[in-house]
Amino acid sequence: MLSDDHSNRLARVETLAALMDDAFRIPGTSIRLGWDSIIGLIPGIGDVVSLGSNAYLIWESRRLGIRKRAYVKMLGNAAVDFCIGLVPVAGDVLDVFWRSHRRNIKVIRGELARLRSEHD
Repeated sequence: MLSDDHSNRLARVETLAALMDDAFRIPGTSIRLGWDSIIGLIPGIGDVVSLGSNAYLIWESRRLGIRKRAYVKMLGNAAVDFCIGLVPVAGDVLDVFWRSHRRNIKVIRGELARLRSEHD
């Protein structure tokens, strides 16, 4: 079971990930995109904002007690997202499909499940 502090942290990072990767649905499709894709249209600035929000997820994950290997995987997801975003136009399209925030939430959830199983 998660402590209240851990539950609150997890809720914050999940909300941020949803806003950054899944906040809107393109009408007539099942494609979802978030602020990461929208802000990414602003050259340079969007990529830095996305990297900053990923940095916050990673910082919070460390405070949740994840292993170093998971931390490195999250850094890799953020780096791929940043590099994809640097490519004009194609990077903006690819950014819709490379959901680094969601990928990082999956890593966090996996680590928390592992921690729970170790304590049982």
